[in-house]
Amino acid sequence: MSEIKALTVPKWGMAMEEGTLVNWLVKEGDEVSPGDEVAEIESSKIVNVMETHVAGTVHRLVAKTDETLPVGGLLAVIGDKDASREDVDEFIASFKTKPGAVPARDSEAPAPKQADAEPGQEPRREKPAAASASSSPAVAQPQPARGGIPESLQSGGDDSGVAATPHARRLAEKHGINLTNIKGSGRHDRVTVEDIEKAVSAAGGSIAVRREGRDEIRQPASLADDSGVPATPLARRLAKQKSINLHDCRVSGSRSRVSKADVEALELRRRGGGRVGDAHVAGVDGQVVEEIPMSGLRQTIGRRLQQSKIDIPHYRLVADANLDALLALRRELNDSLSEANISVNDLLIKCCATALMQVPDCNVQLHGDTIHRFRDADVAMAVALDAGLITPVIRCANHKGVAAISNEARELVTKARAGTLKQEEFEGGTFTVSNLGMFGLKQFDAIINPPQCAILAVGAGEERVIVKDGEPEVAAMLTLSLSLDHRVIDGAVGARFMQALVRVIEHPGLMSA
Repeated sequence: MSEIKALTVPKWGMAMEEGTLVNWLVKEGDEVSPGDEVAEIESSKIVNVMETHVAGTVHRLVAKTDETLPVGGLLAVIGDKDASREDVDEFIASFKTKPGAVPARDSEAPAPKQADAEPGQEPRREKPAAASASSSPAVAQPQPARGGIPESLQSGGDDSGVAATPHARRLAEKHGINLTNIKGSGRHDRVTVEDIEKAVSAAGGSIAVRREGRDEIRQPASLADDSGVPATPLARRLAKQKSINLHDCRVSGSRSRVSKADVEALELRRRGGGRVGDAHVAGVDGQVVEEIPMSGLRQTIGRRLQQSKIDIPHYRLVADANLDALLALRRELNDSLSEANISVNDLLIKCCATALMQVPDCNVQLHGDTIHRFRDADVAMAVALDAGLITPVIRCANHKGVAAISNEARELVTKARAGTLKQEEFEGGTFTVSNLGMFGLKQFDAIINPPQCAILAVGAGEERVIVKDGEPEVAAMLTLSLSLDHRVIDGAVGARFMQALVRVIEHPGLMSA
């Protein structure tokens, strides 16, 4: 019997229990080698590109697009080229997913295709050398294209932090295009395939992109060919049945695709005479009700935080801190470092890391009945996205300078908004900072993100009248609210941490002590 192997749902991170097939990047009959990208898999918070670690022919794509399977579930069958249909059928019939197991090597693969890198850091990508400076005067002409791609689009620095769709990034890497040269027009200003095409064409080059029948002629939305509109298979079938053009639908599905709910919403709007884009249906007593499907990210947030409120005995400590010294340090750093753009939040992350080293009993996680206390402070920061909240982590913040923390935080926020965070970049923090000061809130309470045992809620800095040495004076004050897990951190320990944090904020020189 020919050798046949299973391609299964990988396990990316300890919390991952299932994955949804977003898109196949191969088709039946394709030959694949170790390292080839074969599928896009969505976990609870991110979409990653999956690679195969075996070579052979793709005999059967078992899983369908948008199908959700447990970790270890069968996605596809890969084997020798001469494997018969009967052999494949027999293999599929005998395949069983072990609960919680990872039956194939593919399931142990890292998420996206990456070069070697330290955990939490974006890998380096080798780029073509910059084009030599032209000696011709003022108006530059498009440079000669190599393989259809102008050299002006190939040069540039590291583009790993540029927000881009997975398809656009693969296309750019295939043709040696540096994404820093492309202006994004997609959601959250992400670079799309269309952006790359336009840039190449404007620079005098050409690039071939397979579209599988997509009409190149732009027509009015309701009349244009919608075969190229990203949509789930179910949404596309339903739209065809209802004679709905996908261009007219809102987009709320994963990976910026039209979902079944989007098609149904448009049908209801048309039935009720509503405007395209209103997304409403008739409710009780004729009241207009908007129906918004919950994203997978928001569902995960809801489950985790509801369980946190049920399981964790929260208590809170509130303190005020004088910001004057910290703001003075921020001005000094931004003035002295030419490329620095340090925020108050960057400084607060460093202050928290310093305080956690002084009170290590707050730098903990709870796993079952075991407390894990950490030597370094991995400080997570809450980032608000359209689909929900995510918490990228600054690793070993206690060892990093403020400028390094600022650069890393900015890069993580950019990747979070573009949906390109890796699993290890938002899991495993030991402490979280949630800052809503930019909205003018003086104070709020935050819910602990398990297995962490503490989260700091930061309000807005504001000028207040305080008493110093018996005399009134105006100072920039900040209100901090610390939520703690009473199973792990007693009140006295939490109070010592808040005391240490306020002391570091008011005497920022302690950050380098």
